[in-house]
Amino acid sequence: MNMVLKQISSAINRYSILTAYRVQWLKKLALIAACISLFSCSSASIDDYTNTSPPLNLAVFFDGELTASGIVQDYSGKVTRKFTVTMDASWQGNKGELKEWFIYDDGEKQTRIWYLTDLGNGQFEGRADDILGVAEGQANGSALRWRYDMKLLVDGTEYEVEFDDWMFLVDNKTIINKSDINKFGIKVAEVTLVIQKK
Repeated sequence: MNMVLKQISSAINRYSILTAYRVQWLKKLALIAACISLFSCSSASIDDYTNTSPPLNLAVFFDGELTASGIVQDYSGKVTRKFTVTMDASWQGNKGELKEWFIYDDGEKQTRIWYLTDLGNGQFEGRADDILGVAEGQANGSALRWRYDMKLLVDGTEYEVEFDDWMFLVDNKTIINKSDINKFGIKVAEVTLVIQKK
């Protein structure tokens, strides 16, 4: 009889531990889902910048030589890299080409060439070698928002990440460019760039 009671008691304990474990995981999943929902609900919209000035005309600003300085921050806000960029841009009708030469504080150099298309009504498309598919841009007032997926090389390993890339025209010589780098909908890094037109 005592042996049976011990077996029953042991089974109840195992069930209780398993149930508690499942409850803990359900709570964690619920917290993650709530965070993702909060981030998605609180996201800014390009419509928030209707009638803001000065109006951002991509072909007017990105024409000729430009320079930029920026930083990369990790998910905690810590600055992990600093860099400068030299740019050269030109347009033929609704087709633009933007060449970028990056120099990072650790000595790394990188080149990217954007091929841009003005689709009209504030809509743009962009292509580059490390962009997956097509970058989609939308301009409104003094802001322009790009969304695209990129192949990002970090310490010799390539990752596919999503960029939520905002440009804000401060004056006819200055754009502030802020990009959130996301993986699975969660921000893992942030890039801030000040672009100056010569």
